[in-house]
Amino acid sequence: MIGNDGLTPAILKEANMALDAHGLIKIRVLGDDRHKREEMFAVLADQLNAAPIQHIGKLFVLWRPIAEKADTPNEDRMPGPRDVKVLKYSKRGGQRPEVKTLRVLGNQRLTSGGQVKRAKPKKTSIKKRTLG
Repeated sequence: MIGNDGLTPAILKEANMALDAHGLIKIRVLGDDRHKREEMFAVLADQLNAAPIQHIGKLFVLWRPIAEKADTPNEDRMPGPRDVKVLKYSKRGGQRPEVKTLRVLGNQRLTSGGQVKRAKPKKTSIKKRTLG
């Protein structure tokens, strides 16, 4: 929202951050002078490198494409814990199965019987051990 002070550096900074995050923003202006609002709209679009989409009354709509974020995959990252629901059927046929939620860590696995077991170290052959 732009107050009676007009365009301040704080407003430009907030509008820039909003455009970086969302791409399309609406800005409300409190001034009554139409020519000042049109000038503010042009200045905002020019200084923020945004496209002026719409100016209806005291509302500005600006658009700027969102920049692609460089996603750097972390090679050393291990899988985190996950919650798994396990159904344990009763030995009597007429009862409901018991639902248990188990937390399985990255180095564990879930057996078909619903037990959590630690992962075993991967076995390597004798040839590979001597080579590497």
